[in-house]
Amino acid sequence: MSTIEHEQGSHCDCPDCGDPRSMDVLDKYLTVWIFGAMAIGVGLGYVAPSVTQPIQDLHLVEIGLIAMMYPPLAKVNYGQLPRVFAQWRVLGLSLLQNWLIGPTLMVGLALVFFGGIVPGLPARPEFFLGLVFIGMARCIAMVLVWNDLAEGSSEYAAGLVAFNSVFQILTYGVYVTFFALFLPEVLGLETLTAGIDAFDVTAWQVFEAIAIFLGIPFAAGILSRFVGTRTRGTEWYEASFVPTVDPLTLVALLFTVIVMFAMQGERIVGQPTDVLLVAVPLTIYFVVMFVVSFGMGHRIGADYSTTTAIGFTAASNNFELAIAVAVAVFGVGSEVAFATVVGPLIEVPVLLSLVYVALWLQRRVDWRGHTTGQLDSTNPSTVGGAEAATEDD
Repeated sequence: MSTIEHEQGSHCDCPDCGDPRSMDVLDKYLTVWIFGAMAIGVGLGYVAPSVTQPIQDLHLVEIGLIAMMYPPLAKVNYGQLPRVFAQWRVLGLSLLQNWLIGPTLMVGLALVFFGGIVPGLPARPEFFLGLVFIGMARCIAMVLVWNDLAEGSSEYAAGLVAFNSVFQILTYGVYVTFFALFLPEVLGLETLTAGIDAFDVTAWQVFEAIAIFLGIPFAAGILSRFVGTRTRGTEWYEASFVPTVDPLTLVALLFTVIVMFAMQGERIVGQPTDVLLVAVPLTIYFVVMFVVSFGMGHRIGADYSTTTAIGFTAASNNFELAIAVAVAVFGVGSEVAFATVVGPLIEVPVLLSLVYVALWLQRRVDWRGHTTGQLDSTNPSTVGGAEAATEDD
């Protein structure tokens, strides 16, 4: 995406406000490439199901995720992070969205679709638990890609992901136990947790997943900026290095989509009804969380780049952690693990669609006067030709 600084909104005449004509071929036809990668992955997994073993042995999904996260994190101006963490209104909003609204919404959808409380929808305890595992795991990986594609603030995306990761280490086990074990008992839905006394989810498991999928690309991004700006200068780093590594994000994303779908190709073709069944509440969750969070960001006066980062960090989930926990507790072949695996398969097309929604809102919504969270790297919005760059801490 373009690195040209500009105002966002319908009043901005620059060519980079989400205008498809300003995109290169890879960006412009990203939807085609994504769905093509999904089709290749499913076909490969169905025709040659044995391919899943080398994908697992070589950790190709993990490598793809780390590679696609590196360019967005290399773009981050880490000197701005203290200002990000000083924005208590933005951080408080993110905390509310990620740790109250998000988990509650996911559990509500899981109960409606798989709790056996709606006529015509029988209880499916394994899918209920799978959705709970997903809903309690806040995103640390692909959100950086969606935010980057939608021209959100790299600094806020990185800061909010790091901020939520700390809470995730401390609370994931508690949240899963409360929503998956305690709440169904209180509601008289004991069948959803029959035979399960406790979840052995440790803080170390959560920390390990975060250290791999977030720590490695974070460290690489920080090191790149530190070495690059000090050896060749900031101008060279921003104008030459960042554009050079930027295409790696989409290439690695397409690679990751292929290997993820290849690992589940046989099950997707063999169990399409179950995939669709899990896909419906997940799709509702992603869309509602993004719309609500985006609206809340706009409501507090955040500029477009900050609002976009808020929206995507709230709408995405840490499926790597959810899958790891489901496999550790129930086994790789369990229906619970299958439900968690459906998560990223649905997140990819839905969040990609929301990228285009965000870019449309960038052009259609008037962002003048929205300065909450604005950093030095963004241009202040103008009202009547005068700058309105007041800091709203």
